[in-house]
Amino acid sequence: MNDKNAPVTLKIILIGDSGVGKSSFMNRYVNHRFTNMYRATIGTDFLSKTVDIGGDTVTLQIWDTAGTERFQSLGMPLYRGSHCCMLVFDVTSTTSFNSLDVWRKEFLVQGEPEDPSAFPFIVLGNKTDLSNRKVSHRKALQWCKDIGAEYFEGSAKEDLDIEKPFLRAAECGLQQYKKHTLENTGHFQITCERPREARNTCQC
Repeated sequence: MNDKNAPVTLKIILIGDSGVGKSSFMNRYVNHRFTNMYRATIGTDFLSKTVDIGGDTVTLQIWDTAGTERFQSLGMPLYRGSHCCMLVFDVTSTTSFNSLDVWRKEFLVQGEPEDPSAFPFIVLGNKTDLSNRKVSHRKALQWCKDIGAEYFEGSAKEDLDIEKPFLRAAECGLQQYKKHTLENTGHFQITCERPREARNTCQC
């Protein structure tokens, strides 16, 4: 039976410092909305969106985590089972950029991915619409190259380059899903069917 087009659910998690715009980016992508009324995420929040990736129907469960210290204890159960991690920072905040390495390491420790060295990270620089930029594109790109992540940037407020990072996260997450599903189920499936008992035709 060919299950190539069977729906797949992927868990995409957004982490980073509080105030970098994780909720704004997620809501702009899923609901096409933006608000200036900032509300800190209390604990976690998630939205879903279904997309087509190379013929595969994929439902993205996009989890937005609280970036404040008092909620980091939620990390262990929340990070586990993720197929891709999006590290989000504010291009006008050097502090939020410098924190990415801590967030990444925490995810690898608490999330316990099956293959940490190959786990996909997407780095997202938000608020490119602002004039007081502190983290250059070149600096962010170099850091991503150093850790083997892919870099995107845009603006949730101005609806700039919103879809690209999420679609790439979906592609990377789908690769993770297929890779580890195959590893866990084996390269082939053996089915064993009990043979029918032969009729007793003996006439004795």
